[in-house]
Amino acid sequence: TLSRVEAGKGLGDEFSPTVGRPGTVSEDSLSVWPTHSPPPPSAQEAAEEVTRRVHALHGKLDGLVPMFINTNSGSFTHLGVFTLGARADSYYEYLLKQWIQGGKKERQLLEDYLEAVDGIRKHLLARSEPRKLTFVGELNHGRFSAKMDHLVCFLPGTLALGAHHGLPAEHMELAQALMDTCYQMYRQMETGLSPEIAHFNLHHTKILKDVQVKAADRHNLLRPETVESLFYLYRLTGDRKYQDWGWEILHSFNTYTRVPSGGYSSISNVQDPRHPQPRDKMESFFLGETLKYLYLLFSDDPDLLSLDTYVFNTEAHPLPIWAPS
Repeated sequence: TLSRVEAGKGLGDEFSPTVGRPGTVSEDSLSVWPTHSPPPPSAQEAAEEVTRRVHALHGKLDGLVPMFINTNSGSFTHLGVFTLGARADSYYEYLLKQWIQGGKKERQLLEDYLEAVDGIRKHLLARSEPRKLTFVGELNHGRFSAKMDHLVCFLPGTLALGAHHGLPAEHMELAQALMDTCYQMYRQMETGLSPEIAHFNLHHTKILKDVQVKAADRHNLLRPETVESLFYLYRLTGDRKYQDWGWEILHSFNTYTRVPSGGYSSISNVQDPRHPQPRDKMESFFLGETLKYLYLLFSDDPDLLSLDTYVFNTEAHPLPIWAPS
């Protein structure tokens, strides 16, 4: 996928788009097909070609992929840097969801997804102190960082969805452990709202909180990933604690981000309930994703956008699962 093209020559510059974009293009190019019947072979083949090219690239680590792809060479750049946060998250999400949407026929997608989950377990999982929270860190040339973006909280829902569709039961166990961690990223903040980025304490110290926040990371942008995963976990387990957690988060949104004139605002400081510092900006994903997933979380109708009939893309649009051809 070319994000910057010199129109006169038809060439992309040396800009390296993030690895999540090929997966997004592949999935979303098929989302325009509006029925539960598969799209024409030409459309499927074009999307599958993107997947095949990424599958064949060198530079992976046990299914984990670097963050960037050079648009001219088609090769990974920034080798040795692995994250499930910004710029990479949707790649992993779409491995599973494309497999599900396509009727579970594309074995390569499933194999890449399962290998990636194993790579996450092997290289990126750690447990914090003192509560032993399971979290997903980052790897930079072999050096582990106990840093977890709020964006990574898409993962509990994705793992739970995979388990629902027949993948190993331990994926659901990991989903539930990570869901608790994402909830604690909210609960351990004074406003009850998660920071954009959390750092986890790995050492036995006098620090009582597992979640540490740097000054540059303590803003909240009204992101959807945690309530998205709460929806999946509640829909697939029936455990009402996930609804309760979502209700707490909604209450905190209403308390600290709602503005008198209408709407909601991102805030700059989740650690200061007296002065959360509204930013006078509401991201479009708050309406399009965060509130949508909260609505679905609080619904007890399992047939409302059934997870056996639809998959949600990364912008929370429901896409029909194709019927076997």
